[in-house]
Amino acid sequence: MSTLTYPEVGATRLGPLPGGYHHLHHRTLVGHGRADFEAAGAAITEFRMHRLSGAQVRASAPRAEPGASVRVALGAGPLGFAAPCRVIWAEYGPERIGFAYGTLTRHPECGEECFVAELADDGTVSFTVMAFSRPARWYTRLAGPLVPMAQHWYARHLGRTLRRIVAEGHAPRN
Repeated sequence: MSTLTYPEVGATRLGPLPGGYHHLHHRTLVGHGRADFEAAGAAITEFRMHRLSGAQVRASAPRAEPGASVRVALGAGPLGFAAPCRVIWAEYGPERIGFAYGTLTRHPECGEECFVAELADDGTVSFTVMAFSRPARWYTRLAGPLVPMAQHWYARHLGRTLRRIVAEGHAPRN
């Protein structure tokens, strides 16, 4: 069994994020009201958001739960990579639904990333990606600042994907 590659396990749940890593914090508004919140939470924790964003996901459980293994693959051929992770925490609360996974050996990065839907008092539904990471392989070290740029792009892409999933949840069905 692969082991986690960093000591600050669970830091994305409530923060603060640890020093010595690149930090990512991206928030996207994805809807309004309880139905949108529940749709967003289900899409996040059932890995549909990742899959519909173009990632290939293999998970040992149908939805995020602590200890579940998750393998996310992006790209193809020599430009593709696989990222083995383990779910660190999952939350299924009345105003917050989401999870975080941490990197395992053979992951190109070292750190943790969380994906959370939150329902605000005014009914606004937001999606947050928060992460701390640093290179764990020669090629991610060599890529330098391109990796954080790609991570920010992917966080924005996930937000747009989740907004679309939530909006389509209210579309009339034939």
